[in-house]
Amino acid sequence: MSAAAEPRLTSLSHGGGCGCKIAPGVLSEILKGTARMPMPPELLVGIETADDAAVYKLNDEQALIATTDFFMPIVDDPYDFGRIAATNAISDVYAMGGRPIMALALVGMPVNVLSTQTIGKILAGGESICREAGIPIAGGHTIDSVEPIYGLVALGLVHPGRVKRNADARTGDVLVLGKPLGVGVLSAALKKEALDAAGYACMIATTTKLNTPGPELAALDGVHALTDVTGFGLAGHALELARGAQLPVHIEWSGVPLLPGVRELAAQGMVTGASGRNWLGYGADITLPAGFAAPDQALLSDPQTSGGLLVSCVPEALDSVMAVFRRHGFDGAAVVGHVGARGEAVRLSVS
Repeated sequence: MSAAAEPRLTSLSHGGGCGCKIAPGVLSEILKGTARMPMPPELLVGIETADDAAVYKLNDEQALIATTDFFMPIVDDPYDFGRIAATNAISDVYAMGGRPIMALALVGMPVNVLSTQTIGKILAGGESICREAGIPIAGGHTIDSVEPIYGLVALGLVHPGRVKRNADARTGDVLVLGKPLGVGVLSAALKKEALDAAGYACMIATTTKLNTPGPELAALDGVHALTDVTGFGLAGHALELARGAQLPVHIEWSGVPLLPGVRELAAQGMVTGASGRNWLGYGADITLPAGFAAPDQALLSDPQTSGGLLVSCVPEALDSVMAVFRRHGFDGAAVVGHVGARGEAVRLSVS
C-alpha cells in the first residue's frame, strides 16, 4: 500500500493521545475489586496514590523508575505522532525526579491499512525523542492492531532520597505548572479540521518538549512533590496531589497559563469527549466560583498529552524552581495555586 492512499491517522482512532485514557471514575471502579499483593520494602512507590511511575530501590545510591505509556494518534503526521508519544512516556521518569536510561517500544498497527513506510516514520519519530533524551530504544514488542497504537516502556534511575512522589505536598506549598494548558482543545480542533498552521505548530512544540527540569527540581530541598499533568487534566492531577497528601488544594485560575487561542476554540465547542468524562469522574470534589465559564471548566479538565510538570514547593524555593524551568526553556511556567491547611475538606477549589 502506498502512503498516499492511506487514511488520516486520526481517522483510525476513536480518541487520541492522553484523551484515550479510561475515565477516572470508570478506572476507579475497575480497580476496586483487584487484589492487592503484599509489596516488598524495596518498592518505594507503587499504586497507592496513582503516581506517575513505580520506583524500586536497588541500593543506597540507586532506585529504578519504571513506567509505560501508549496511545492512539493525536495528529496525522506519523513522525510527529511518534515524537509526541515518546515525549509523553519519558515524562513520567522526569516527574519522579529521575533521569531516563533506556526505553522499549510498544507498537500496535493495522498492517493492512497503514504502509510499512508510515509505520516506520512513527517509530523514527519516537527514536528521535529518545536520542534527544540521551537514551536508546533497546527493544520492544509489536502486534497487528485494529487501531494504531504507539508508546514506550521508559526506565530511569534516581537517588532513593530524591524520589518525588505526588503525595508529599505540604501545607503552605505553592504550586507551579511547567507548561500551558490546552493540548486537548487543539487536538479536538485538529480532528475537526479547524486548527490553523500556527495552532498546529504550537501543539507540536509543547507536546514534544521533554520535561527535563525534573531531576534538578527534585534536587531542591524545598520541593516536596512532583507530578506531570496528562490525561486527567490539571484538575484531576491536582486532586491526586490533594488526596495523596490529605490536604486541600487551591487553584487560582487567573494564573493558569493557556496555549494561544485555546479558550476561544473551547468556546466554539472544540473540546474532547475526555474532558467531559474527566469532569464526571471527579467534578463532585471540585468547588468552582459562581459564574465560572464553561470554556474554563473544559480547560480545567482538558486532557494534556505530554503536559507540564506540577511542582509543590515551599514559597522560599519558588525563585529556584522558576530558575530551573527558565534554564530549560520553560518560559511559560507559572504559579497556579497553593496547598491548604489540614482540617479542611480534602478537595480542589478554584478561585
